[in-house]
Amino acid sequence: MAKFGEGDKRWIVEERPDGTNVHNWHWAETDCLEWSRNFLSKLLSNLPLLDGEGGLFIKTKKVDKVDGEAYVNIRKGKIIPGYELSVTLSWEGEAKDSAGEALQKVDGLVEIPYISDENADEDPEVRVSVKDEGPFGKRMKDAMLAKGKPIVLEKVRLYVQSMAKGGPAKDDLEAKKVEPKSNQSAPAAAPAAATAPAASKPAVVAEKKKVKKGFKTITLTEKFSCRANILFEILMDDNRWKGFTQSNAKISKEVGGEISIFDGSVTGKNLELEEGKLIVQQWRFGSWPDGIHSTVKLTFDEPEPGVTIVKLVHTDVPEEDRYGNATVVENTERGWRDLIFHKIRAVFGFGI
Repeated sequence: MAKFGEGDKRWIVEERPDGTNVHNWHWAETDCLEWSRNFLSKLLSNLPLLDGEGGLFIKTKKVDKVDGEAYVNIRKGKIIPGYELSVTLSWEGEAKDSAGEALQKVDGLVEIPYISDENADEDPEVRVSVKDEGPFGKRMKDAMLAKGKPIVLEKVRLYVQSMAKGGPAKDDLEAKKVEPKSNQSAPAAAPAAATAPAASKPAVVAEKKKVKKGFKTITLTEKFSCRANILFEILMDDNRWKGFTQSNAKISKEVGGEISIFDGSVTGKNLELEEGKLIVQQWRFGSWPDGIHSTVKLTFDEPEPGVTIVKLVHTDVPEEDRYGNATVVENTERGWRDLIFHKIRAVFGFGI
């Protein structure tokens, strides 16, 4: 790699005096940690959770701590949020009589240890504790879990959705949008269209219809020190799948049979199966928009005994999930690499 200042000028991306990011070549990254602290504090502070049901009143007091990292990357108009946060907030509960006089009062904490873009489609873990562990404290804790926790999770979802839309970078992104230059190109295109043969128009339209916008294809190639039929069996066996993913799975071994993996987060069915050579499945993540299905194709090649090359082609992966998160493709590719292929090596010892 060339040192700074020594590389070919054609490949150097330099800062322009006018600050223009030509063609969005640069990654535009915005630090969102302080914004996240303020946003979550507004969402979760002084929040009524239970208002008089059974004579009980519960509300949050303030957000005590937001630790971790949060940022938004923007590349060619595409929003890619990244965050790993832990949140702690205090809450209080009290019982009042019919006149509104306080009878008993307790304080507690709510801890959300891991809010992450990787799990944006899942509710994070919420831990509730109370300082008074007596009968009244236990009663208030149970009420907090039953009535307060769902409201806290609803507010966390608002944060996740806001980050998916760009967080504090959203306004900046909108301001930098450039209007399409269709009006400028229209006059030049008109004469060409007028002189072009009429028969060519349907062909152009037909070709455009083939482009499926909003979807990507993931391609990976992995090498394993094992026989192809063994690797095939690992990927098609319920118990072995549970072994390397530490999650529940139900996998049919018949063409047309249904599959459910990662505790039901992914569902689908077998489209083609050829033992030791081919697996083709339909996959759908629960967080994807309704009606969206992708196709997974795994081909197994054994160039020599004990060495297997697996090629993955995962087509029709949507760029965004139902919540507007634009990290679906990145997370899916990372899942294949880290949660499937690398885990198989770690558990079964099939090195490269």
